[in-house]
Amino acid sequence: MNFNFVKSRRGQATTEVVLLFPLFFILTLFVIKIYGLLVLVQKSEIAGFYAARRWQLESHRAIQYHQWDKNFLQRDIEKKVQVYLGFNNPAQKKFLALRRIKLEIGRTTVWNTVTITINTYPPRIPFLCAYDKRVVCEYPYGEACMKGYRFICEDGGDITVIKNVLNRDRPHPFVLPGSNAVR
Repeated sequence: MNFNFVKSRRGQATTEVVLLFPLFFILTLFVIKIYGLLVLVQKSEIAGFYAARRWQLESHRAIQYHQWDKNFLQRDIEKKVQVYLGFNNPAQKKFLALRRIKLEIGRTTVWNTVTITINTYPPRIPFLCAYDKRVVCEYPYGEACMKGYRFICEDGGDITVIKNVLNRDRPHPFVLPGSNAVR
């Protein structure tokens, strides 16, 4: 194959590359930051499932154990969720803009409601926050745009995950039908 046509062309102007690199870099940072927010939402859903399932399997229905559930089990679940979300890793905590987490459990007769609330700092994506929010959120965008702008540039916000699980005691051991052996 003859590649003489490639050899005869002049090289790419370095000025164009130098001018486009910062634009590419800013766009890459923007995409990574937005992707980080999406990852945080997905991780919070997984953490909510973990917390609800563990609460369902390890908490007690008997009133005499409720204090143990609240003092030990709930705190242990909250610590495990914090580690999973990245609160113990300074770089991950800063990148995901994590501020604090709160685990609440509401007991009822049949259902337990496990609520995880993750409070974040604003991600402050530089070129999005450089403009006035009234200009950015003009008609037709409205209140949803203002809420997003406040989350990204001003206040941060809360990501709340609510899971409902049945209220029951620890699982019963499995017994094969027709046998007395517990497996």
